[in-house]
Amino acid sequence: MSSYPEREAPTAYLIDASIYIFRAWFSVPDSMRGEGGMPVNAVYGFCKFLTEFLERSNASHVAVAFDESLTQSFRNDIYPQYKMNRELPPKELSDQFRLCKRVAEASGLLCLAHDRYEADDLIAGAAKSVREDGYRVGIVTGDKDLAQVLRGHDFWWDFARDRQLGPAQVVEKFGVPPEAIQDYLGLCGDAVDNIPGIPGIGPKTATALLQEFSTMEQIYDRLGDIQYLKVRGAKGLAAKLKEHREQAFLSKQLATVEYDIPIPITADGLRRKSAELGSLQQVGDIMGGRGAGLFERLAGSARASLAL
Repeated sequence: MSSYPEREAPTAYLIDASIYIFRAWFSVPDSMRGEGGMPVNAVYGFCKFLTEFLERSNASHVAVAFDESLTQSFRNDIYPQYKMNRELPPKELSDQFRLCKRVAEASGLLCLAHDRYEADDLIAGAAKSVREDGYRVGIVTGDKDLAQVLRGHDFWWDFARDRQLGPAQVVEKFGVPPEAIQDYLGLCGDAVDNIPGIPGIGPKTATALLQEFSTMEQIYDRLGDIQYLKVRGAKGLAAKLKEHREQAFLSKQLATVEYDIPIPITADGLRRKSAELGSLQQVGDIMGGRGAGLFERLAGSARASLAL
C-alpha cells in the first residue's frame, strides 16, 4: 500500500513566488508607479495572481517560497558557474520582491526564504514534511524542475496557464517519471540554470536512455548495452558518457532538490492566519493606492480560509 496521501487527503499548496513576480515584471507596464515614482508593476501583478489563486483554490494551508540565495546557494560552492549566466535583478525589481513578500506575509501566509537554499529546496522540504502530516501537495509553479518533487496524488499546477500535471502526466509530457527529472537534466543539462549536462546529448536521447535504464547510475552500470539502443548515434554514446561521467553526475547533483532544509516546517505551520490589515495598508500606501481592491479581496479570502 502506498505511504503517500490519497486524493481525498487535504491539500497543502506550495507557491514558487519568483516565477509569478518575474511574469508580472515583464507583463505589467512599468509605467505603473507608486510613492515617489517607484515602479510597482511586479507587486501589482503578483497581488493579482495571489488573489486569484487564493479565491480559486480556497486554500487553508499555503506556503510561499522566495529565492534569496541568488549567487550564494550551496550549489555555487559545488559549481561556481551555477546560474552565473543570469543577471541579478535590478534594484527596481529587488525592491518589489521585498514588497511582494510583505504582501504574502500580511495576507496570513507562511513565507519561506533562506540565504543558502533556493525556493525549489524550500518547496521540496515543505512537501516532504506535510506529506508526513497526511497532506497531499499542490506545487504552484511553471518550472518543470519542481516536477521531481511529485509523489502519489500530488500535482504540479501552472496557475497562469491553468495546467495541472500529476505524476502520470509528467511521464506523458517529459517522457520520464518525476523521480527521474534530475537524471534527465543531468544528461541534457539546463541552459536556464547553467547546468552543463553532457555535450551532444539532448532531450530525446536523455529520455531514451532513461526509459531504458531508469537512472543515471544504471546507465553507467550498463554502458556496454547502450550501443543496442534504437537512437541516433547509439554506437558512440557510451564513449561520450564515459568521457563526461564526472560532469554528468555533477549536473545531476545541481539539478536535484534538497529535501533536508534547516527550516522546521509542519502542516499546521502552513495553516493560513488572519490578514494584517495595517501591513496591507502600508503596502497600499507605497503603491500609491494601486491594488486597493486586491488587498480587500486578500483580506476577505483570509477570513474565508479561517472559517474552513
